[in-house]
Amino acid sequence: MSSTFTNHQVRLAKRPEGAATRDNWQFTTEPVSEPAEGGVLVKTLSLSLDPAMRGWMNEGKSYIAPVEIGAVMRAGGIGRVIASRNPAFAVGDTVYGTLGVQEYILIPQEEIKRSGLTKIDLRAGSITQWLNVLGMPGMTGYFGLMDIGQPKPGETVVVSGAAGAVGQTVGQLAKIKGCRAVGIAGGQEKCDWVVKELGFDACIDYKAGPSAVRDGLKVHCPKGIDIYFDNVGGEILDAALARLARGARIIICGAISQYNNANSAPAQGPKNYLSLLVNRARMQGMVVFDYADRYHEAVAEMAAYLKDGRMKSREDVVEGIDNFPEALTRLFTGQNFGKLVLQVSG
Repeated sequence: MSSTFTNHQVRLAKRPEGAATRDNWQFTTEPVSEPAEGGVLVKTLSLSLDPAMRGWMNEGKSYIAPVEIGAVMRAGGIGRVIASRNPAFAVGDTVYGTLGVQEYILIPQEEIKRSGLTKIDLRAGSITQWLNVLGMPGMTGYFGLMDIGQPKPGETVVVSGAAGAVGQTVGQLAKIKGCRAVGIAGGQEKCDWVVKELGFDACIDYKAGPSAVRDGLKVHCPKGIDIYFDNVGGEILDAALARLARGARIIICGAISQYNNANSAPAQGPKNYLSLLVNRARMQGMVVFDYADRYHEAVAEMAAYLKDGRMKSREDVVEGIDNFPEALTRLFTGQNFGKLVLQVSG
């Protein structure tokens, strides 16, 4: 059956210096094979495009091994089982896992656990919602805010990248938990959406001028920031550090402003870190994979919020695997509006 299919793949051809371009990728094809005993064959439906992918392209030690030159680019996604020799998966099952930027993936039995292959229930949310609020970005927002931030009613939560995948979850969850939510996003359209559609109390447009974030945090956080959820790093992190309240918690989730630095230019560290000392504050990094055995907790809670309308989920969908290089670039230019998804097939 599968021998009639051809797999189109996107492989890492060379490591980027600065921003990745189409030249960093190699487009390949290969025949699709049947699964061996215990294995499954999955057809990719949609892939999650995330800022972390830029870090995976770099050589060097990190929380996860870099993508090797010549390997299919790593990506989480939703797929459908089209052949199975594993009793845990049936033909027709919709699954989530590390599928890679390719149309099909053959997963042998010994790789199923490592790939994170899990059946999902489309009654809880759509395919794109399973890549957003119910997927890795939502899990990141949930556990970062709830486990590290430990929000209390009445506290002020600030999140950068507020219109992005993680940011939209953090702000909405903060409101559900009784906090004030202040977003930081790029452009008036995104800021208006964050406030009017997602229900944030305020949103600061970092593109409005060099002092826009600093001035905006003064206005919207008069008593200081209790929780800052950082997705961007750089100058915005410094502006937030300057406005901390006593006992503040800072979650370091990402630093998208720094990811496209040339390899010779190290990431810009926080200049205002002494605010942590003065305000007895805590800054902690988080990697979502550490919470994998608890994803079901967050999925159950946030699926209920989606169902009752307390939480919304916006996705920005790009169609076609051939458009992967340009789609990924959108993350780093602020062109995406909501969770960026690459639709591979219908």
